[in-house]
Amino acid sequence: MKMHVGVNVTNLMESIEFYKKVFNAEPVKVKSDYAKFLLDDPGLNFTLNLKGQVSGNQVGHFGFQVNSLEEVLQHKERLEKLGFFAREEMDVTCCYATQDKFWVTDPNGNEWEFFYKKTDVEDMHNNDSVCCKSTVEQKDEQLNASCCTPNVQKVELVVDSSK
Repeated sequence: MKMHVGVNVTNLMESIEFYKKVFNAEPVKVKSDYAKFLLDDPGLNFTLNLKGQVSGNQVGHFGFQVNSLEEVLQHKERLEKLGFFAREEMDVTCCYATQDKFWVTDPNGNEWEFFYKKTDVEDMHNNDSVCCKSTVEQKDEQLNASCCTPNVQKVELVVDSSK
């Protein structure tokens, strides 16, 4: 049994190049409006579907759970060598677990995390990890570029529209 995920994309070739690097695999099928990756580890049928427009994000994020911090760091190093910016979050508490992880973003804004679960905890989150925030909170954090910087003060600009 394989899990299936289909992602709508606006630039098929750009997305194929991104996922070839992230999955470290070639697609098994490519058409003018479609690409398919069949992965054994993890068992995944992953497809890209070309659309004229992709609006909104119906998915919080995608991810790969690995067995150790060493694996997290190996994937991070591999992807950074391929030119990706990897946003690191080490020793964060998120989704009722303490984790070490990093994130990369595909050409259409879908975030992927590679993470190692260190231990379960009783709180949903108490750090600034993106994985457990709502889409609105994530967008706000990304715009302020402070989502992964601990102890950063958020400054709000207030515009007086009565003038």
